[in-house]
Amino acid sequence: MTQNVAEAAFRTVLAIESAQTLSVIQEAIRAFAMPFGYDRFVLFSATSARDEVVERIYWVEGNWFDDQATVDAQTYVRRCPVTRHILEAREPFYWSKVKGNGGELYRVVCTPTGPGVHGVQIPVFGPLGLEGAMSLGGEQVESTPRVRLALSIVARAAFFSARRLLEAPVGEVYRKLSEREREVLAWTAAGKRQADIAATLGLSERTVENHLRSARRRLGVATTAQAITFAMRNGDLEG
Repeated sequence: MTQNVAEAAFRTVLAIESAQTLSVIQEAIRAFAMPFGYDRFVLFSATSARDEVVERIYWVEGNWFDDQATVDAQTYVRRCPVTRHILEAREPFYWSKVKGNGGELYRVVCTPTGPGVHGVQIPVFGPLGLEGAMSLGGEQVESTPRVRLALSIVARAAFFSARRLLEAPVGEVYRKLSEREREVLAWTAAGKRQADIAATLGLSERTVENHLRSARRRLGVATTAQAITFAMRNGDLEG
């Protein structure tokens, strides 16, 4: 990594880590990434413990949808093949999106070239495994190893800072789970899908998700995987 890129990444990380609002994080990332051709951004928390990888989308910006006003940003991110590919990745990877006869085609590539939208997906790992990811895209992006490393450092800082700001528990944290929260969390820890849990307990899938969200909030954590680990340590779930 050349000195100027390294220094710019270092300054960007310092600005992100001291940010008190999401808008400050966003502005720092734009200023750093746009000179390298990246003008589309997605930042979200994720888990490998559920069928639906994305837990919460912190930020979506840019022309990801080719001006298709009917496409919902949340739906687009959750269904995008690149999003699910992070389950198989341990390192950042480049991707390309081109239009074919059957519609849009995503490919994981070594070096993005040619027409279309290209980008880099950066999985973020913590003590409990996959915790989030950031994707940056553009039509003419720089994809050198030094830029990939710099973007990875910046994306990791952005994820943890955004989670600190947006997922922090409000007021007093109540450590004890309700009976239903404990039940749903226990089935999730056992590897059951939300649809199966809903059928077993006679609930809707939306209600199951609401119980999981409530459990995360009650335990003061950001992801379901963290909630499971915390509940086991507290004795609310059997290991």
